[in-house]
Amino acid sequence: MKSRTCTKSGFSGLGDWNRTWYTANPDLTQCFQNTVLVWVPCIYLWLLVPFYCLHLYCHDRGRIQMSCLCTAKMVLGFLLASFGFVEFFYILLERSQEIQQHMVFLLSPIIRSMTVILALCIIQLERIRGCRSSVFLFLFWVLAVVCSLVPLRAKIQLGIASDIVRYLAFFSYFTIQLAQLFLCCFADQPPEGKAILEKVGRGECLPLLLVVKGYRTPLEAEDLWTLREEDTSHKIISELQEDWTAECEKALASGVAMGSRLQDQAQLLRKLQKEQISGFFLLRTLARNFGPYFLTGTLCIIFHDAFMFAIPQVLSLLLGFMRDEDAPLWKGYFYATLMFLLSCLQSLFNHQYMYTCFTVGMRVKTAVMGLVYRKSLVINSSARRTCTVGEIVNLVSADTQKLMDFVVYFNAVWLAPIEIALCLFFLWQHLGPSALAGIATVILIFPLNGFIAKKRSKLQVKIQMKFMDGRIRLMNEILNGIKILKFYAWEKAFLEQVLGYREKELKALKNSQPEPTLIAFAMFGVYVGLDDRNVLDAQKVFVSMALINILKTPLSQLPFAISTTMQAVVSLRRLGKYLCSEELKVDNVSKAPLSSENGTFSWSAEGAPCLKRIDVRVPRGSLVAVVGHVGSGKSSLLSAMLGETEKRSGQVSVKGSVAYVPQQAWIQNATVQDNIIFGREKLKTWYHRVLEACALLPDLDILPAGDATEIGEKGLNLSGGQKQRVSLARAVYRKADVYLLDDPLSAVDAHVGQHIFDKVIGPKGVLRDKVITRILVTHGMSFLPQADLILVLVDGEITESGSYQELLSRHGAFADFIHTFASTERKESKHKQLLANHIMFKGPNLLVFCLQLVFTVPKWPKNLKNLKLLILDFRTMPKFLNYLGLTGTFCVLLQQVRLEMYKKYFKTIGLAIIIPIVFLYAFQQGASLAYNYWLSMWADDPVVNGTQIDADLKLTVFGALGFVQGVAIFGTTVAISICGIIASRQLHMDLLINVLRSPMSFFECTPSGNLLNRFAKEIDAIDCMVPEGLKMMLSYVFKLMEVCIIVMMATPFAIVIILPLAFLYAFVQSFYVATSCQLRRLEAVSRSPIYTHFNETVQGASVIRAFGEQSRFILQANQRVDFNQTSYFPRFVATRWLAVNLEFVGNGVVLAAAILSVMGKSTLSPGIVGLAVSHSLQVTGILSWIVRSWTDVENNIVSVERVNEYADTAKEASWCIEGSSLPQAWPQKGTIEFQDYGLQYRKGLELALKGITLNIQEREKVGLVGRTGAGKSSLALGIFRILEAAKGKIFIDGVNIAEIGLHDLRSRITIIPQDPVLFSGSLRMNLDPFDTYTDEEVWSSLELAHLKNFVSNLPDKLNYECSEGGENLSLGQRQLVCLARALLRKTKILVLDEATAAVDLETDTLIQSTIRTQFEDCTVLTIAHRLNTIMDYTRVIVMDRGHISEMDSPANLISQRGQFYRMCREAGLV
Repeated sequence: MKSRTCTKSGFSGLGDWNRTWYTANPDLTQCFQNTVLVWVPCIYLWLLVPFYCLHLYCHDRGRIQMSCLCTAKMVLGFLLASFGFVEFFYILLERSQEIQQHMVFLLSPIIRSMTVILALCIIQLERIRGCRSSVFLFLFWVLAVVCSLVPLRAKIQLGIASDIVRYLAFFSYFTIQLAQLFLCCFADQPPEGKAILEKVGRGECLPLLLVVKGYRTPLEAEDLWTLREEDTSHKIISELQEDWTAECEKALASGVAMGSRLQDQAQLLRKLQKEQISGFFLLRTLARNFGPYFLTGTLCIIFHDAFMFAIPQVLSLLLGFMRDEDAPLWKGYFYATLMFLLSCLQSLFNHQYMYTCFTVGMRVKTAVMGLVYRKSLVINSSARRTCTVGEIVNLVSADTQKLMDFVVYFNAVWLAPIEIALCLFFLWQHLGPSALAGIATVILIFPLNGFIAKKRSKLQVKIQMKFMDGRIRLMNEILNGIKILKFYAWEKAFLEQVLGYREKELKALKNSQPEPTLIAFAMFGVYVGLDDRNVLDAQKVFVSMALINILKTPLSQLPFAISTTMQAVVSLRRLGKYLCSEELKVDNVSKAPLSSENGTFSWSAEGAPCLKRIDVRVPRGSLVAVVGHVGSGKSSLLSAMLGETEKRSGQVSVKGSVAYVPQQAWIQNATVQDNIIFGREKLKTWYHRVLEACALLPDLDILPAGDATEIGEKGLNLSGGQKQRVSLARAVYRKADVYLLDDPLSAVDAHVGQHIFDKVIGPKGVLRDKVITRILVTHGMSFLPQADLILVLVDGEITESGSYQELLSRHGAFADFIHTFASTERKESKHKQLLANHIMFKGPNLLVFCLQLVFTVPKWPKNLKNLKLLILDFRTMPKFLNYLGLTGTFCVLLQQVRLEMYKKYFKTIGLAIIIPIVFLYAFQQGASLAYNYWLSMWADDPVVNGTQIDADLKLTVFGALGFVQGVAIFGTTVAISICGIIASRQLHMDLLINVLRSPMSFFECTPSGNLLNRFAKEIDAIDCMVPEGLKMMLSYVFKLMEVCIIVMMATPFAIVIILPLAFLYAFVQSFYVATSCQLRRLEAVSRSPIYTHFNETVQGASVIRAFGEQSRFILQANQRVDFNQTSYFPRFVATRWLAVNLEFVGNGVVLAAAILSVMGKSTLSPGIVGLAVSHSLQVTGILSWIVRSWTDVENNIVSVERVNEYADTAKEASWCIEGSSLPQAWPQKGTIEFQDYGLQYRKGLELALKGITLNIQEREKVGLVGRTGAGKSSLALGIFRILEAAKGKIFIDGVNIAEIGLHDLRSRITIIPQDPVLFSGSLRMNLDPFDTYTDEEVWSSLELAHLKNFVSNLPDKLNYECSEGGENLSLGQRQLVCLARALLRKTKILVLDEATAAVDLETDTLIQSTIRTQFEDCTVLTIAHRLNTIMDYTRVIVMDRGHISEMDSPANLISQRGQFYRMCREAGLV
């Protein structure tokens, strides 16, 4: 219809090729200009407006007030609409004769005005729905302006004389359109009630602002954008949790159905099913939640591919133009511009795809972290024992990263084969059947790549991850038990174990990738060989080369994508297996009065019962005592009441709220107050009463920050008794109905224990309410008479129960036990009453330490370096630094450190390897340049009689150059891999040695989560990311140099354009690097608290569950993850911003090469033009990869810095001194001499030991007593040089211990510590890690430690695998293993640090008897816990405030009636 209307009026219709294309002065027909160009933007708006309105309806962000920006848009809109109506009436009045001839003149203004009015309505709707900026309208105005460019050109050519009114009207209309487009680039003010900082969304806040700010001033947490609601943990996980639960129920139902059909194999089938398809269930759940948004990105990559394949076709047209001497010049400029536009669109769609992928990846990471964290709160004990804390940390660090990589590269798995097929199709079009040679080469390369990907996956994923898990698990245990390692001088043994895992891990990293260099040679060779008349001209050669360059991307991506997918599959399986682990059953405990009816319980469904025939009913408000030998099942009974064990039969009921105090106190890395109130509101009166009852007030009085003092991770800066009292205070503060107290009095001194019992637990304590039930596991006999009910446990069964008098009257085993030990216990009950005038917190206090350091620093720049370790490792770093205003200064300092890190990394590799690598890269690129230049010369060869001369020779040279290039590529790949392994091995070893050689004070103020992060995430980055990034960056930098040389060879004038573009590139990159580095650091620093919190939660899961605090801890985990993502999101948005900008720079090179080639058409050959333009087309891809690889290297080199961080921290003295003349049998006598010895915990603090002068003779037994903080443990730390002397000396057998190596000292003396620590591994390894002793000697030590019967009954005996931390042994059994260690070493000096606190009285008596007989010829120092144990010692030393106040034999001290006499009198011993 349009065509008929135009034809009637004398126009040539919509299209006239003679006027548009086959002419030296092209133009569009008037009909086309007045219909299609006017209606295209209008159709776009009218067609899509219903969908956009629906989108606005579904996303209400609140109303925006009418702003100046909105008013300006409305005013300009009304002006545009009025122009249309004015033009309409003008035509009606002035040109009425033309109306019938030119209907389009009348229709177009009306349609245009109505569309503008619609646009104004959309502006108002956006304002009402809170949309601050509109991509929808932005695209409309872009279309409108672009469609107006052709009429604008026509108007300029016609001049003002044609129709002055229309002329002025059109220019006014075009100007207002441009103004509207300009206004659309700005965001409106935030909606009402929304914070100014809500700057999310690509359209709402340009990354440019963040990048510029980061370049000018260091970024702080407040500068970052808040997360969008759809990216927050709460939003993501709340939606995902429902789907995952449904998937798990389906899996369980199918497992039950399968099990019912095959009952004999039901358990096995269920286990296999969970392991095999749990990963698939997880993938399906993630796909259901994040798939739709991911598909929008997939659509973008499809558009990207369409533009990518259009570019070689345009290149073909450009080369055809260069060959056609009669072609008008404007066509060349048109092709050049079209290539530029297609390249720009390709870049935009590619980076929109990457943005979508990274956003989905971020959400997947948040989702998986949330699921793993929630699972760790409900996983049962048997499943928990199969995965260590280190493995769980690996799940949320390494495995989530693998899933993020999978999201980015997954589309390449199916899209790469399609891209390869399209490339080969277009090659067939250009070269005919010769393209089959390329297909054959591809078919050969595919299986090879598949084999390599499979092999690589097997090595890097399964084997490497297995060894990495083992290494991280071992490191976690080393960090948890570092004090024991130092006491026993076991660092070397565990160092060797870690390095053993590390070597196996690095062995799995060695691999190489082939490069597809044969395809071009095969195709051109076959093409020339098939027929002499097949001529290789510029068009065939360089279009084919452009297609081959496209082909290289999917061919190189495909193996990597397959490898990434395989890694993701393994990670999905690992995650799925953990997430499908068995959970604690809700019906384990029912809500009824506390009782257990015929209950049988075990720690796992398949394991032996730990409790049998438990039948007990506890009256409400009663005090129940549970007694029994070590390993009899006391702690298991409390766990059964909490629902922590597997219920085999019977029923457990607990009514009301529960408070639980575990045997080993679980302390959070938080303030004392936060640990006690544990998420509840602070009630001052009750809080003070709890502190008083739990004997904590004296501790708090001596602290500068009082109860606001930060406790170190795992309570490192508290003594065992202090941790237990804080743990008890947490329970008391809760005001629960039922209290489960697992031996809370064993870790405290007897007088403190009596105080706590009287004030808290006993009939007169704060828990004396008639409705409060207390169940107390205890070894203290003095408390039993006050219990309402006593349960006696033997081998997991209740053998006797009743009140104290009832049990005594039965004259059973309990009565015999009481008669044996009661007298001892009664004497001891008061032996340290009122001993503590005040109780000091042991070790450096974190917060106080930090503040002292910070506020005493006179000049930041000089002293800030000393703060680096402390600040980076501080758990609450963001708040802490922001409070001190240090973030900026700190980041500036660390930016200067980056160059040092590069030097460190390359120095580790060595100059002898680096120089050959650079030469290899230069040689590789030189071969590539010669290879391509030879091809251009071949293409320019004249055709004689339909053929080219010496085609065979040219093909041979071409193939030889390609072969040389391939060899060079292989050489550089292998060399870089070897360099990476060399550097990685050395840096890991340095980190490991630096950490193991750090003093104990370092571990007390450094959270283990931070150290684990170094050994997991940072080492993984150095292993994989840094070498890969360097390899990519070097290859693409050299490739870019080759392209620039080729372009300048073709058109030397290009240097005028390339140089400014190079400066612009460097300028933009420098802007970005400054910001990226800071964002990376903020992200890395905010990552460590996630792992620390995970670590804490896993270890304290039973306490969290008992108190019902799961939701609060989940909220804390969400906040930590969100804070981390707040740094991650701007980082990848800034990366996209940089990539888009730099690719536009690359597209400028394409435009320059094409335009200059067109300008020099008369002097340039098609071959050299084809070479220049086809290579310039690679610039965008090259720049993109340089950005990616440079960013990866810049960001990951921070890992080198973080790993190297601990090189400058204080270290212990040398482990061994070369050429030492120390006798092999030293010490032979065991004499110890202190000469004016002084010791302090930290420089600047008061001496903990002051002028100690003391001689201890051989075979002498010395007891150390005194108040808490008097210096007893400090003396032991001094002997082992855990703390170095501040003054004076210690001599052992006449040798000054300060002059010998630490291992020489510590391996020749022995300590039995207060906290028994075991490591995962065999029981034998825990006793003898160096494999020094025979099995007979090990069995002998076990027999003397009263463990022989227990170990003999174990399935693997000495090879019995201890779980992480020895959790599959009771606390008492672990203490006996520590005794066995000492018996095995049997050195001449033995130190006991309150070593029998966790065992019952009978076992304590056995241990004391063993020590007296087996260490009779040794010197024994005992830090006394029970005074009766040292009454037969040679001497007793009474310590007071770092001095020796009394020292003599016990009898003499008592006769002197001094401090020791008073203590004995209070204990009832005199």
